Amino acid sequence: MKIVGIPRGLFYFYYYPLWKSFFVNLGAQVVTSAETNRLTVERGIEAMVDESCFPIKVYFGHIRELCKNQIDYLFIPRIVSVEQRSYICPKFMGIPDMVKARIPNLPAVIDTIIDFSKDKKLMQKEIIRTGKIFTEKTSRINDAYKAAYQELQFCKALAAQGYTMAEAIHIWEGKSPPCPSAVAELRVGILGHGYSLYDERVSMNIINHLRLMGCKVILPESLDKETIENQAATLPKRVFWTLGRKMVGSALHMAQREDIDGIIYVACFGCGPDSLIGEIIERKVKNKPFMLITVDEHTGEAGLLTRLEAFCDMLKRRRKETFANHLPTYG
Repeated sequence: MKIVGIPRGLFYFYYYPLWKSFFVNLGAQVVTSAETNRLTVERGIEAMVDESCFPIKVYFGHIRELCKNQIDYLFIPRIVSVEQRSYICPKFMGIPDMVKARIPNLPAVIDTIIDFSKDKKLMQKEIIRTGKIFTEKTSRINDAYKAAYQELQFCKALAAQGYTMAEAIHIWEGKSPPCPSAVAELRVGILGHGYSLYDERVSMNIINHLRLMGCKVILPESLDKETIENQAATLPKRVFWTLGRKMVGSALHMAQREDIDGIIYVACFGCGPDSLIGEIIERKVKNKPFMLITVDEHTGEAGLLTRLEAFCDMLKRRRKETFANHLPTYG
């Protein structure tokens, strides 16, 4: 049985159920790297140039960890576009080449081209090309992909209920769902790319910290996709980055919801699209408290906690003042 290694980084949090199911349905065994830790970050920093953004450094750390295992293939897709008329960060397109150039003694790399920007036939050819590594039967490959796509939809349905994508993957793998927290005093919208927001080491576990502070966290995956697109379309120019447009549309929608007290955007230092999208959101969200948090390999959890506590305290004071302003004169 062939063994395929999938790094626990970048688009892992969006498409892992699809990728794993596809390979397993074709008779392969799938292994992943461990959750991101300090050693993962250090290995990634050693392998990458300083100019790379934090999530890519973490991704390289996961690859170096996987290479220590006995695996036959390393799955590193060349992600260009996941929808028509939109693109992913250019660094993602070159990751297979960067990995081959920076990490020696790699196993065979499966560099499937994921590009929905032009013609779906190209994607179909790539699925067949990838599947033929394990079987020559085209029908089996197509069936494997269809079944895997259904698994992905199941995970997305879980995320729509309020779970993070990381939590949805855990439930999909048969693990127990997280225990519901006590009644939330605040409702906070959290924005950020999945590979930074749902990786507890990269985001400094910001979601769980907010939950412990009495906040109900609202994530982009729990919002209606059509609503997000409609809100993003109100900008003078279309945002052609898929994740950037999703963040802008989610922020504008959250800003209009009275039940959301504030919005936090988690960005990564060194990310070009984040620097622009964060600025756009900060200018557009005027009627709701907004905080931009930029993280990198030097970010400390203690400093983040201080900022979160101050932000939540401000939201609580604001809610009390709003309530007091609506009291009648007789008390």
